Amino acid sequence: MQLRLLAPPLKSVILLALMATALAAFRTTIHAQSAPDIRINNYLSADRVARGRTIQGVVEMEIPAGYHVNSSRPLEKFLIPTQLTIEAQQRLRVGRVNYPRAVLRNLKFSKNKVSVYEGKVVMRFNISVPANFAGDGAELKARLRYQSCSDEVCFPPRTHEIKFWVSVR
Repeated sequence: MQLRLLAPPLKSVILLALMATALAAFRTTIHAQSAPDIRINNYLSADRVARGRTIQGVVEMEIPAGYHVNSSRPLEKFLIPTQLTIEAQQRLRVGRVNYPRAVLRNLKFSKNKVSVYEGKVVMRFNISVPANFAGDGAELKARLRYQSCSDEVCFPPRTHEIKFWVSVR
């Protein structure tokens, strides 16, 4: 059937229907490839810490089902690792970050297993306050860098800024 043989109003209706179908398909494609909403929470193991003592800092990621982030030690060089970097302030000492155990998965984009985090991911580190610390507290700044993926597609890496307030007594 050729459109030129149809009456002008019918041409318009068909053209509008084709455009609406194309727009709906385009919206579905964009929506299906949106990065997941990963919730990031942070807290300290106690409200206050005494001088000369240590407190634990925690950063949690809540990754929705069907998605993952690369582990802190990906098995392929091209994958971007999850990294938590903490800047110590005012003579506070920050220990190394302890990452959770990764899960090995077979994913469509790789012939080899991929080292990932899924679900709730908890990263911990120690903060030591010197005995001669001056002041009533200090702010710690942290950056969480990660790349989220589904089984079929990876999204651009993100960096999330995090702040902790360490109250000292």
